[in-house]
Amino acid sequence: MESDSETHSGEDTTPDDWMELADDSPDATPAASPAAAQKPSEKKDFKLSLITWNVEGINGEQLPERARGLVKYLNLYNPDVVFLQELIPPYVQFLKKRFVSYLMIEGAEEGYFTGMLMKKSRVTFVESEIVPYRTTKMMRNLLVAQVIVDGQKLCLMTSHLESGKAYSKERMNQLHVVKWRFKRAPDDVTVVFGGDTNLRDAEVTKVGLPATVCDVWERLGKQEHCRYTWDTTTNTNKTLPFVARCRFDRIYLRPAIRRGVPRLAPDHMALVGLEKLDCGRYTSDHWGIYCTFSAE
Repeated sequence: MESDSETHSGEDTTPDDWMELADDSPDATPAASPAAAQKPSEKKDFKLSLITWNVEGINGEQLPERARGLVKYLNLYNPDVVFLQELIPPYVQFLKKRFVSYLMIEGAEEGYFTGMLMKKSRVTFVESEIVPYRTTKMMRNLLVAQVIVDGQKLCLMTSHLESGKAYSKERMNQLHVVKWRFKRAPDDVTVVFGGDTNLRDAEVTKVGLPATVCDVWERLGKQEHCRYTWDTTTNTNKTLPFVARCRFDRIYLRPAIRRGVPRLAPDHMALVGLEKLDCGRYTSDHWGIYCTFSAE
């Protein structure tokens, strides 16, 4: 988000608040999820579903209720992989209790950080690493996981790039690190990056992504209803002295390029979290992105 570097205040949520929520029945995934709506013949093909979402964990207002909202969406969409940004330790413990059928890895242990949820029944975890951004002023890094899904090797990456107009240079430095990881990946590995990038299009142009990497939103036709993931004209979680509509949250894909290895391609994207919760707030000040991929 645009102004999170000024809002790193402690949450007003006590551990008891989180534990009370976490004691609810865990991991009750509805059968009528988008992922479950496939025809039997389609289930034989390679599919991957993903959600990336900055969950605004550093804002303590109505946080347990908003965390419950996240659970509702994850149960509805039942994704194979979830990329999360702006987690805090109590939020992580809450999610681990609610989603026992997922493996969770985190980009740090204190402050605020990124994380990944991976469905154990579909995603075989191999290893992970945290790649530091040497000059970050906001505790940012790149979280990387090597996994196998249906026999295919995937490299999953998430990050929360430096926030604010004043930090454009640092943000582009961080994008260079992501770019290097795309280029370094073996040619039989599919690489998927998603997160709150805070990027402006001009910054991406200056850095220049490899020709093998696509911006998933652009690849799917630049659909207008999926353009803005941080939209203060609609989302009222933040009270700001300006209006902004930005495509901060992005997903990038580099399919495996070795001959004989299935090439993954995006086939659907939608924004999630657009409904206001009963507490009067949205799940986050960002919309989440739900995306599905299949083998070409």
